[in-house]
Amino acid sequence: MIILDKITDYHDLRELSYESLELLASDIREKIVDVVSINGGHLGSPMGAVELTISILRQLDPEFDRIIFDVGHQSYPYKLLTGRLDSFDSLRQFGGISGFPKRTESIYDHFDTGHSSTSISAALGFAKARDIKGEKHEVVAVIGDGALLNGLAFEALNYCKESNSKVIIILNDNHMCISPRIGGFATYLARLSSNYTYRNLKELVKRTSYKLPKGKHIENFLKITKEKIKSLLKPENLFDEMGINYWGPFDGHNIVEMEKVIKLAKRYDKPVIIHVLTTKGKGHTKAEESPSLYHGVTPLYAKGTGKSWSAAASEIVENIASRDKNVVCFTAAMKEGNKLNHFAERFPDRFLDVGIAEEHMLTMAAGMAASGMRPFVFIYSTFMQRAMDQLVHDIAMQDLPVVIAVDRAGLIGEDGETHQGILDIAWTKSVPNIEIMAPRDQVDLVLMMDYAYKRSGPSLIRFSRGKINEKLARKGRDPESFDGKCKTIEHGQDWLLIGFGKTVEFLLKTRRSAIENDLPAPTVTDIRSIKPIDWNTIDKLLEVHDLVITAEDGYVSGGIGQSISARCASNDFKCKVINLGVPDFFVPQGTVEQQWELCGLTPENIMVIYDEFKKNKA
Repeated sequence: MIILDKITDYHDLRELSYESLELLASDIREKIVDVVSINGGHLGSPMGAVELTISILRQLDPEFDRIIFDVGHQSYPYKLLTGRLDSFDSLRQFGGISGFPKRTESIYDHFDTGHSSTSISAALGFAKARDIKGEKHEVVAVIGDGALLNGLAFEALNYCKESNSKVIIILNDNHMCISPRIGGFATYLARLSSNYTYRNLKELVKRTSYKLPKGKHIENFLKITKEKIKSLLKPENLFDEMGINYWGPFDGHNIVEMEKVIKLAKRYDKPVIIHVLTTKGKGHTKAEESPSLYHGVTPLYAKGTGKSWSAAASEIVENIASRDKNVVCFTAAMKEGNKLNHFAERFPDRFLDVGIAEEHMLTMAAGMAASGMRPFVFIYSTFMQRAMDQLVHDIAMQDLPVVIAVDRAGLIGEDGETHQGILDIAWTKSVPNIEIMAPRDQVDLVLMMDYAYKRSGPSLIRFSRGKINEKLARKGRDPESFDGKCKTIEHGQDWLLIGFGKTVEFLLKTRRSAIENDLPAPTVTDIRSIKPIDWNTIDKLLEVHDLVITAEDGYVSGGIGQSISARCASNDFKCKVINLGVPDFFVPQGTVEQQWELCGLTPENIMVIYDEFKKNKA
């Protein structure tokens, strides 16, 4: 590290020559690659935003100015330059720094981000608060071209003119060029727009016109003439039409150019969008060549073999699609994450990647279902939160046959609070018409996918991140269809363990530990159907066990455990029910194992619960 190790923080950037800044950019990229290769994390986005971040921090002071990174995976260079170099090796580790901006982590992180397209709305909030309070700092939103496509970003853009508050929006375009490159003229237009003399002259012409006979007509004529000349020199674009002054595009890797533009934007008194072109993964050959593949990198210790849940689910849907031409498959910019590449190659006309637009995706799927198609929607649990109204209003209320494959359900690891998949059960099980299932292995996943495909109403099938079990605790012949009933996998005495999905394997491990510790072997039951619950079977189990422990990789509040507790109370069953799951807090980053331990989901904790129960009963 030629330069990076020698600087304290962003204040030192202003003392460096441009030659030194280029060396610093190289150092930053080297540090990011070193840490992400071990810890996992985002690679392409931060590598492409290095020079841009340096330019921002040379022209703005994050202690006073508000800088908001959309999604946040662009922010690794920002973290390195704002006092977190020494702690950067702990990136995404339990107790370490987050992979996203986090207000509790640093005074320089002004807004928590993790889901896309929130930055402009938040920036408008900061800007309006600044104006009301009479403060003078700048407010900057840094947003990628992919995030800009989300409806929330458009809602914010639409309000920029109405807000009458100045914000600087930096559009980091590393994929889609919105308007053709116009070289030095882009800088000229930015300089002209921000020139005090030019703006004062405009105001003078406007005031003078009003005093002249037919002054309003003169002003209108001048305005029309200006727009005609402007349209000849500057391509039309969406932002100008929305009342936001558009500057660009500029070279986002040219620190000299970026500094000039940001300096001009500080002088400008209205909302402005600065369009910069960058290369995703810059400085890393493989990331530049395959930006989607290297968008996120798996932690070194987590690499392993075996088919993932995502890959298994995709293969099953592909097989169904081969038999039925009405089957279509949706994803929201997660083709690689959802392992849908092969489906897209085999059925290009029936593969629909809508970009970062989850709300649109669910309503479009509803429209296709209402037209007689059979849509399968692949979506991460954390991102399904963004489309709650669409699931309720557009799919469930109309009882449409949309199958939603809820990927990354449960505790997911190093991405932390913003990406945990622990809310889907609590809110979806209260929605009428929806059936919710959780397979423990590939056998059940096949059965549930086929059952959901044949249903006349909406279905959710939730599965976790990681490797799938082909068969888990199965005896005899595999079932031929899904019957919606819970299954007792192991019979025991005295106490009952109830789980579903990933927690079934955990409860089987707990049973083995109990036997090894000379405790009575508990009964282990897989509930399988989260909604509707097979109460006929569950009731019989509740009647013959003294202690019932439920385990789920979602929030205890609103979860299945509470439903079982309520059932016991209403039916006056004598058993004691204890619910394990995620407590009432946001779970921080760390390994999945660390997160489960934090939530009390360990065999040791369950055995302690059993011992205390027996002592109290005695």
